[in-house]
Amino acid sequence: MGIIIGMDEAGYGPNLGPLVISVVGWKSVASPRETDFWTLFEPIVTQKFKRNETRVHVGDSKAVYTPGRGVKQLERSVLSFLGLVGQFPSSFRQLIEFVSPHTLDEFALEPWFANSDLELPLKNEAVEIEQTAHRWRTLCEECQLEPLLMRSDVVGTVRFNQEVERHQSKGVVLSEATISLLQKVWEPVRQETCWIVGDKHGGRNRYDDLLGPLAGDSMILRREEGTQRSEYRIDQTDIRFQTKAESHFSVALASMISKYVREVSMEVFNRYWQTHRPDLKPTKGYPTDARRFQTEVADLQRELGISDECFWRAR
Repeated sequence: MGIIIGMDEAGYGPNLGPLVISVVGWKSVASPRETDFWTLFEPIVTQKFKRNETRVHVGDSKAVYTPGRGVKQLERSVLSFLGLVGQFPSSFRQLIEFVSPHTLDEFALEPWFANSDLELPLKNEAVEIEQTAHRWRTLCEECQLEPLLMRSDVVGTVRFNQEVERHQSKGVVLSEATISLLQKVWEPVRQETCWIVGDKHGGRNRYDDLLGPLAGDSMILRREEGTQRSEYRIDQTDIRFQTKAESHFSVALASMISKYVREVSMEVFNRYWQTHRPDLKPTKGYPTDARRFQTEVADLQRELGISDECFWRAR
């Protein structure tokens, strides 16, 4: 018996909107490393997109969500998973209140979030989400898999810029925020056998320095460090950072949760600006289009008294 934890982010590259990091945990009666989610969940989960597919699509968020197909499949999978832990958010603020409650305090710093909300689901029927969650929950019971936890950190533009200024590196901001979030969800289960997997952070190969706050007084055993993966052990926990980590079910799900939270956040962001300029083309916030958007709202930004520190991510 043990705990499997996956972690991943969405929104590291854009100039607009939040960086979202998520952690997903499961309890299994089998050895964590030997728990094959893809096989166990095959009746309810598919790794490939198919039209009219009744199963939920789980994989790298870049594969589940594409601008052409839209957010529907991503939303269905993420909200169905939330249903496994008894959460059926009917609005953006309810979603944030569950996945990242501390973020609500930061919303006051960004006008598009401060007094805004958005009804959920965006592209699915709530009753279908509930039905899918029920079927998935039944399968979990049969497989003796328990969804243990799900938490995110929604790093808004103001906090992102403050942390970049402090560290002079957005890579360090990502790494420290990830470890901080992981610590909150891992600490209650650290005495159990745990298997933690996450994507590598850029070109970084060494992570033992970042794991220091996580380890506390415990020794960090370095098992492997290289370009493909780096692995460590703390007490009963194995922690791996690897390329293409989304091949692991829990990491893929964390990736999708991060992507969905960011996509809904950007929908709120775009609607705010469109209330002031209805014909404004929305943006996903990535560099080239973000510059276009920045130019088109420059006069509005001045009129509304919105600072660059609140609007534009420094790196």
